[in-house]
Amino acid sequence: MIDWYKKVVQENYANFTGRARRSEYWYFVLCNFIITMVLYIPMIFSIGINKDSDSPGFLFYLAYALLMIYSLAVFIPSLAVTVRRLHDVGKSGWFYLIGLIPLVGPIILLVWFATDGQPGTNQWGVNPKEESNFIDEIGKEIEDRL
Repeated sequence: MIDWYKKVVQENYANFTGRARRSEYWYFVLCNFIITMVLYIPMIFSIGINKDSDSPGFLFYLAYALLMIYSLAVFIPSLAVTVRRLHDVGKSGWFYLIGLIPLVGPIILLVWFATDGQPGTNQWGVNPKEESNFIDEIGKEIEDRL
């Protein structure tokens, strides 16, 4: 799971070309969710401690600042992996704007994000599943020759 997250953040930080497998997309989303929740916990905890005070306290503002910094840091990779995921199902990255349609848009995007990618090569590149299988086959062939 962490490997997929690192792949998106380090290797494909602002890569809007090519295709992203479901596993790459969903593991990135899961890691983002976990990190965000970890950053929210101190904020919630500090509100409970300072419930009699008008100000939430230092811990709240520190956690909030860290959350904002993290959100800004992963904005571009989040957008990039989403565009690549749409490419994998044969849609242009501009289809991400469908999410702006109330109620229906996010459901359509969720279905596309959960759908298996197009088999074979499409206009955005080679199917990542087939690409990894091809590399695995080459590796096995080399091992067999050794």
